[in-house]
Amino acid sequence: MHGNWMAMRSLTQDQSVKNQKLKAGTVKRILTFAKPYKAELLFFLIAVVIDSSLVVATPLLLRTLIDKGVIPHNGALVTRVALIVGLIAVADALINMVTRWFSAQIGEGLIYDLRTQVFAHVQSQSIAFFTRTQTGALISRLNSDVIGAQQAFTSTLSGVVSNLLSLILVAGAMMTLSWQITVISLCLLPIFLIPTKWLGRKLAEYTRKSFNLNAEMSSTMTERFNVSGALLVTLYGEPEVEHSIFSSKAGRVRDMGIQIALLNRIFFIAITSIAAIATAVAYGIGGHLAINGSITVGTLLAVTALLARLYGPLTGLSNIRVDIMTALVSFERVFEVLDLEPMVKDRPGAKVLLTKEPEIAFSHISFAYPTASEISLASLEGVAKPEIVDSGRVLNDISFTAVAGSFTAIVGPSGAGKSTISGLLPRLYDVSSGSITIDGTDIRDFTLESLRGAIGVVTQDSHMFHDSIAMNLRYAKPDATDAELRSACESAQIWDFISTLPNGFETVVGERGHRLSGGEKQRLAIARLLLKAPSIVILDEATAHLDSENEALVQEALKSALVGRTSIVIAHRLSTISHADQILVLEKGSVVESGRHEELVAKKGLYFDLYQRQSLGN
Repeated sequence: MHGNWMAMRSLTQDQSVKNQKLKAGTVKRILTFAKPYKAELLFFLIAVVIDSSLVVATPLLLRTLIDKGVIPHNGALVTRVALIVGLIAVADALINMVTRWFSAQIGEGLIYDLRTQVFAHVQSQSIAFFTRTQTGALISRLNSDVIGAQQAFTSTLSGVVSNLLSLILVAGAMMTLSWQITVISLCLLPIFLIPTKWLGRKLAEYTRKSFNLNAEMSSTMTERFNVSGALLVTLYGEPEVEHSIFSSKAGRVRDMGIQIALLNRIFFIAITSIAAIATAVAYGIGGHLAINGSITVGTLLAVTALLARLYGPLTGLSNIRVDIMTALVSFERVFEVLDLEPMVKDRPGAKVLLTKEPEIAFSHISFAYPTASEISLASLEGVAKPEIVDSGRVLNDISFTAVAGSFTAIVGPSGAGKSTISGLLPRLYDVSSGSITIDGTDIRDFTLESLRGAIGVVTQDSHMFHDSIAMNLRYAKPDATDAELRSACESAQIWDFISTLPNGFETVVGERGHRLSGGEKQRLAIARLLLKAPSIVILDEATAHLDSENEALVQEALKSALVGRTSIVIAHRLSTISHADQILVLEKGSVVESGRHEELVAKKGLYFDLYQRQSLGN
């Protein structure tokens, strides 16, 4: 049965993979992952060899049992042989356990190594990478491809060694016992392989379709089951239409599952039937040979027993290239992610940023967003299409200085480049030209960890993990005490709300913080910033979507957040930044005006127009 299953698994692999070209050095690189497990691999292979050798032991003992025990009526020999067969069965079971243990050690170890490496490498990528990448495709690399890769050292390796050794031993033993039956049995091989290969191709095709259909169904569920998707469906969707769409996709998955189940059964019946026919032929020919005295009855039984163990290894080895390439291609897909260099990374010799009162200077900054080929992989983008033109410059020759402890506001119409500036300071992206300095040192000369550790950011839609309020706050300071949490929340004007909750800090905020109102979420984000205690604060339209009551509370919280810190605030509502030390007015990626609120109003330029428009709107 095990041989039949391995044959089926091999034949149902995607046959097209055998024609793929691997990059030079892939195999050598794979071996570096195996190096920590070389002792386990050695013992694993020894166990596989011993297990494969036992394949011929029982049939040969069967021959002895019949010819020298049963026919001559030698009861003592029958008992001894029976005991040996029993001991072999026990030994085989123990060796199988040992093989499985080593297989698990190697396989799970490799999965762990690959997953942790890929996870760490993906986390080191710039934000630009995540704006292009389809999350599901990336998770697939951490799951399906990593598991496919580890099979190279477990099922594929053991399958190749086991099948090859079994084939040599079984064919050798059969030829020794009866070359006539062996030759005729091998002549029947095409009758066995042709239908199984055809069924295998059909199964591979159906399995591929099944994966795609399941992916479509899962995508629909993912989109509808997250909070934002569920809200959209509730407000705009029609239950009958949603049910119809899902039913259609689930129905196709069901129909494909039925076809696969039926084909699997046909496959199994075909294998067992053809093997049974081959056995019948062997019995017929061998029976005549036994009658003529060319072979003994024991030899006939031994040969037919060995025959049953011949076709599985032959089938497996006939698809050895597919098995090996499937595992190697999975490795290559993992390496494809590991080889993608992060756009933003530490320079050699980068130093730690140590500053309490930082002065920030932007000097002749220009910036254009990177193209897809620079930051991502087409295979990780669900609908990747070549970009005909680049995005062009988003910022042009931006220069300004934010002195230590000052409050710099950036305003301008939508699309002017305000948020882009806020992303350049913590190096979410690197500038295309020019430089940003802190206390006279280019920020690219600081380590990313220390630079980002000195900066606290609150965006217009602050993200919360599906966890408790305490855990979301401690993300900024893991060792924060409850007293520190309360102090930060009091300064952020959110403690009164938390204290009314039945579970207090242990209240779960829900996916993306959807159980909180916009104002509550923003004040929690400010509390998180206060726990981090950064020397630089960036607020990217932190009050843009709040009503007047929540905005007032958030503005009160921000007073605590900005005290003694160098702050850059991107604002939509100009009334919130009228007290700024300097205001930069952006238009089409350039600073067109700068000064204090009163100066800019007096100039009657773009700032005045924006201010007047908002005043009339109120």
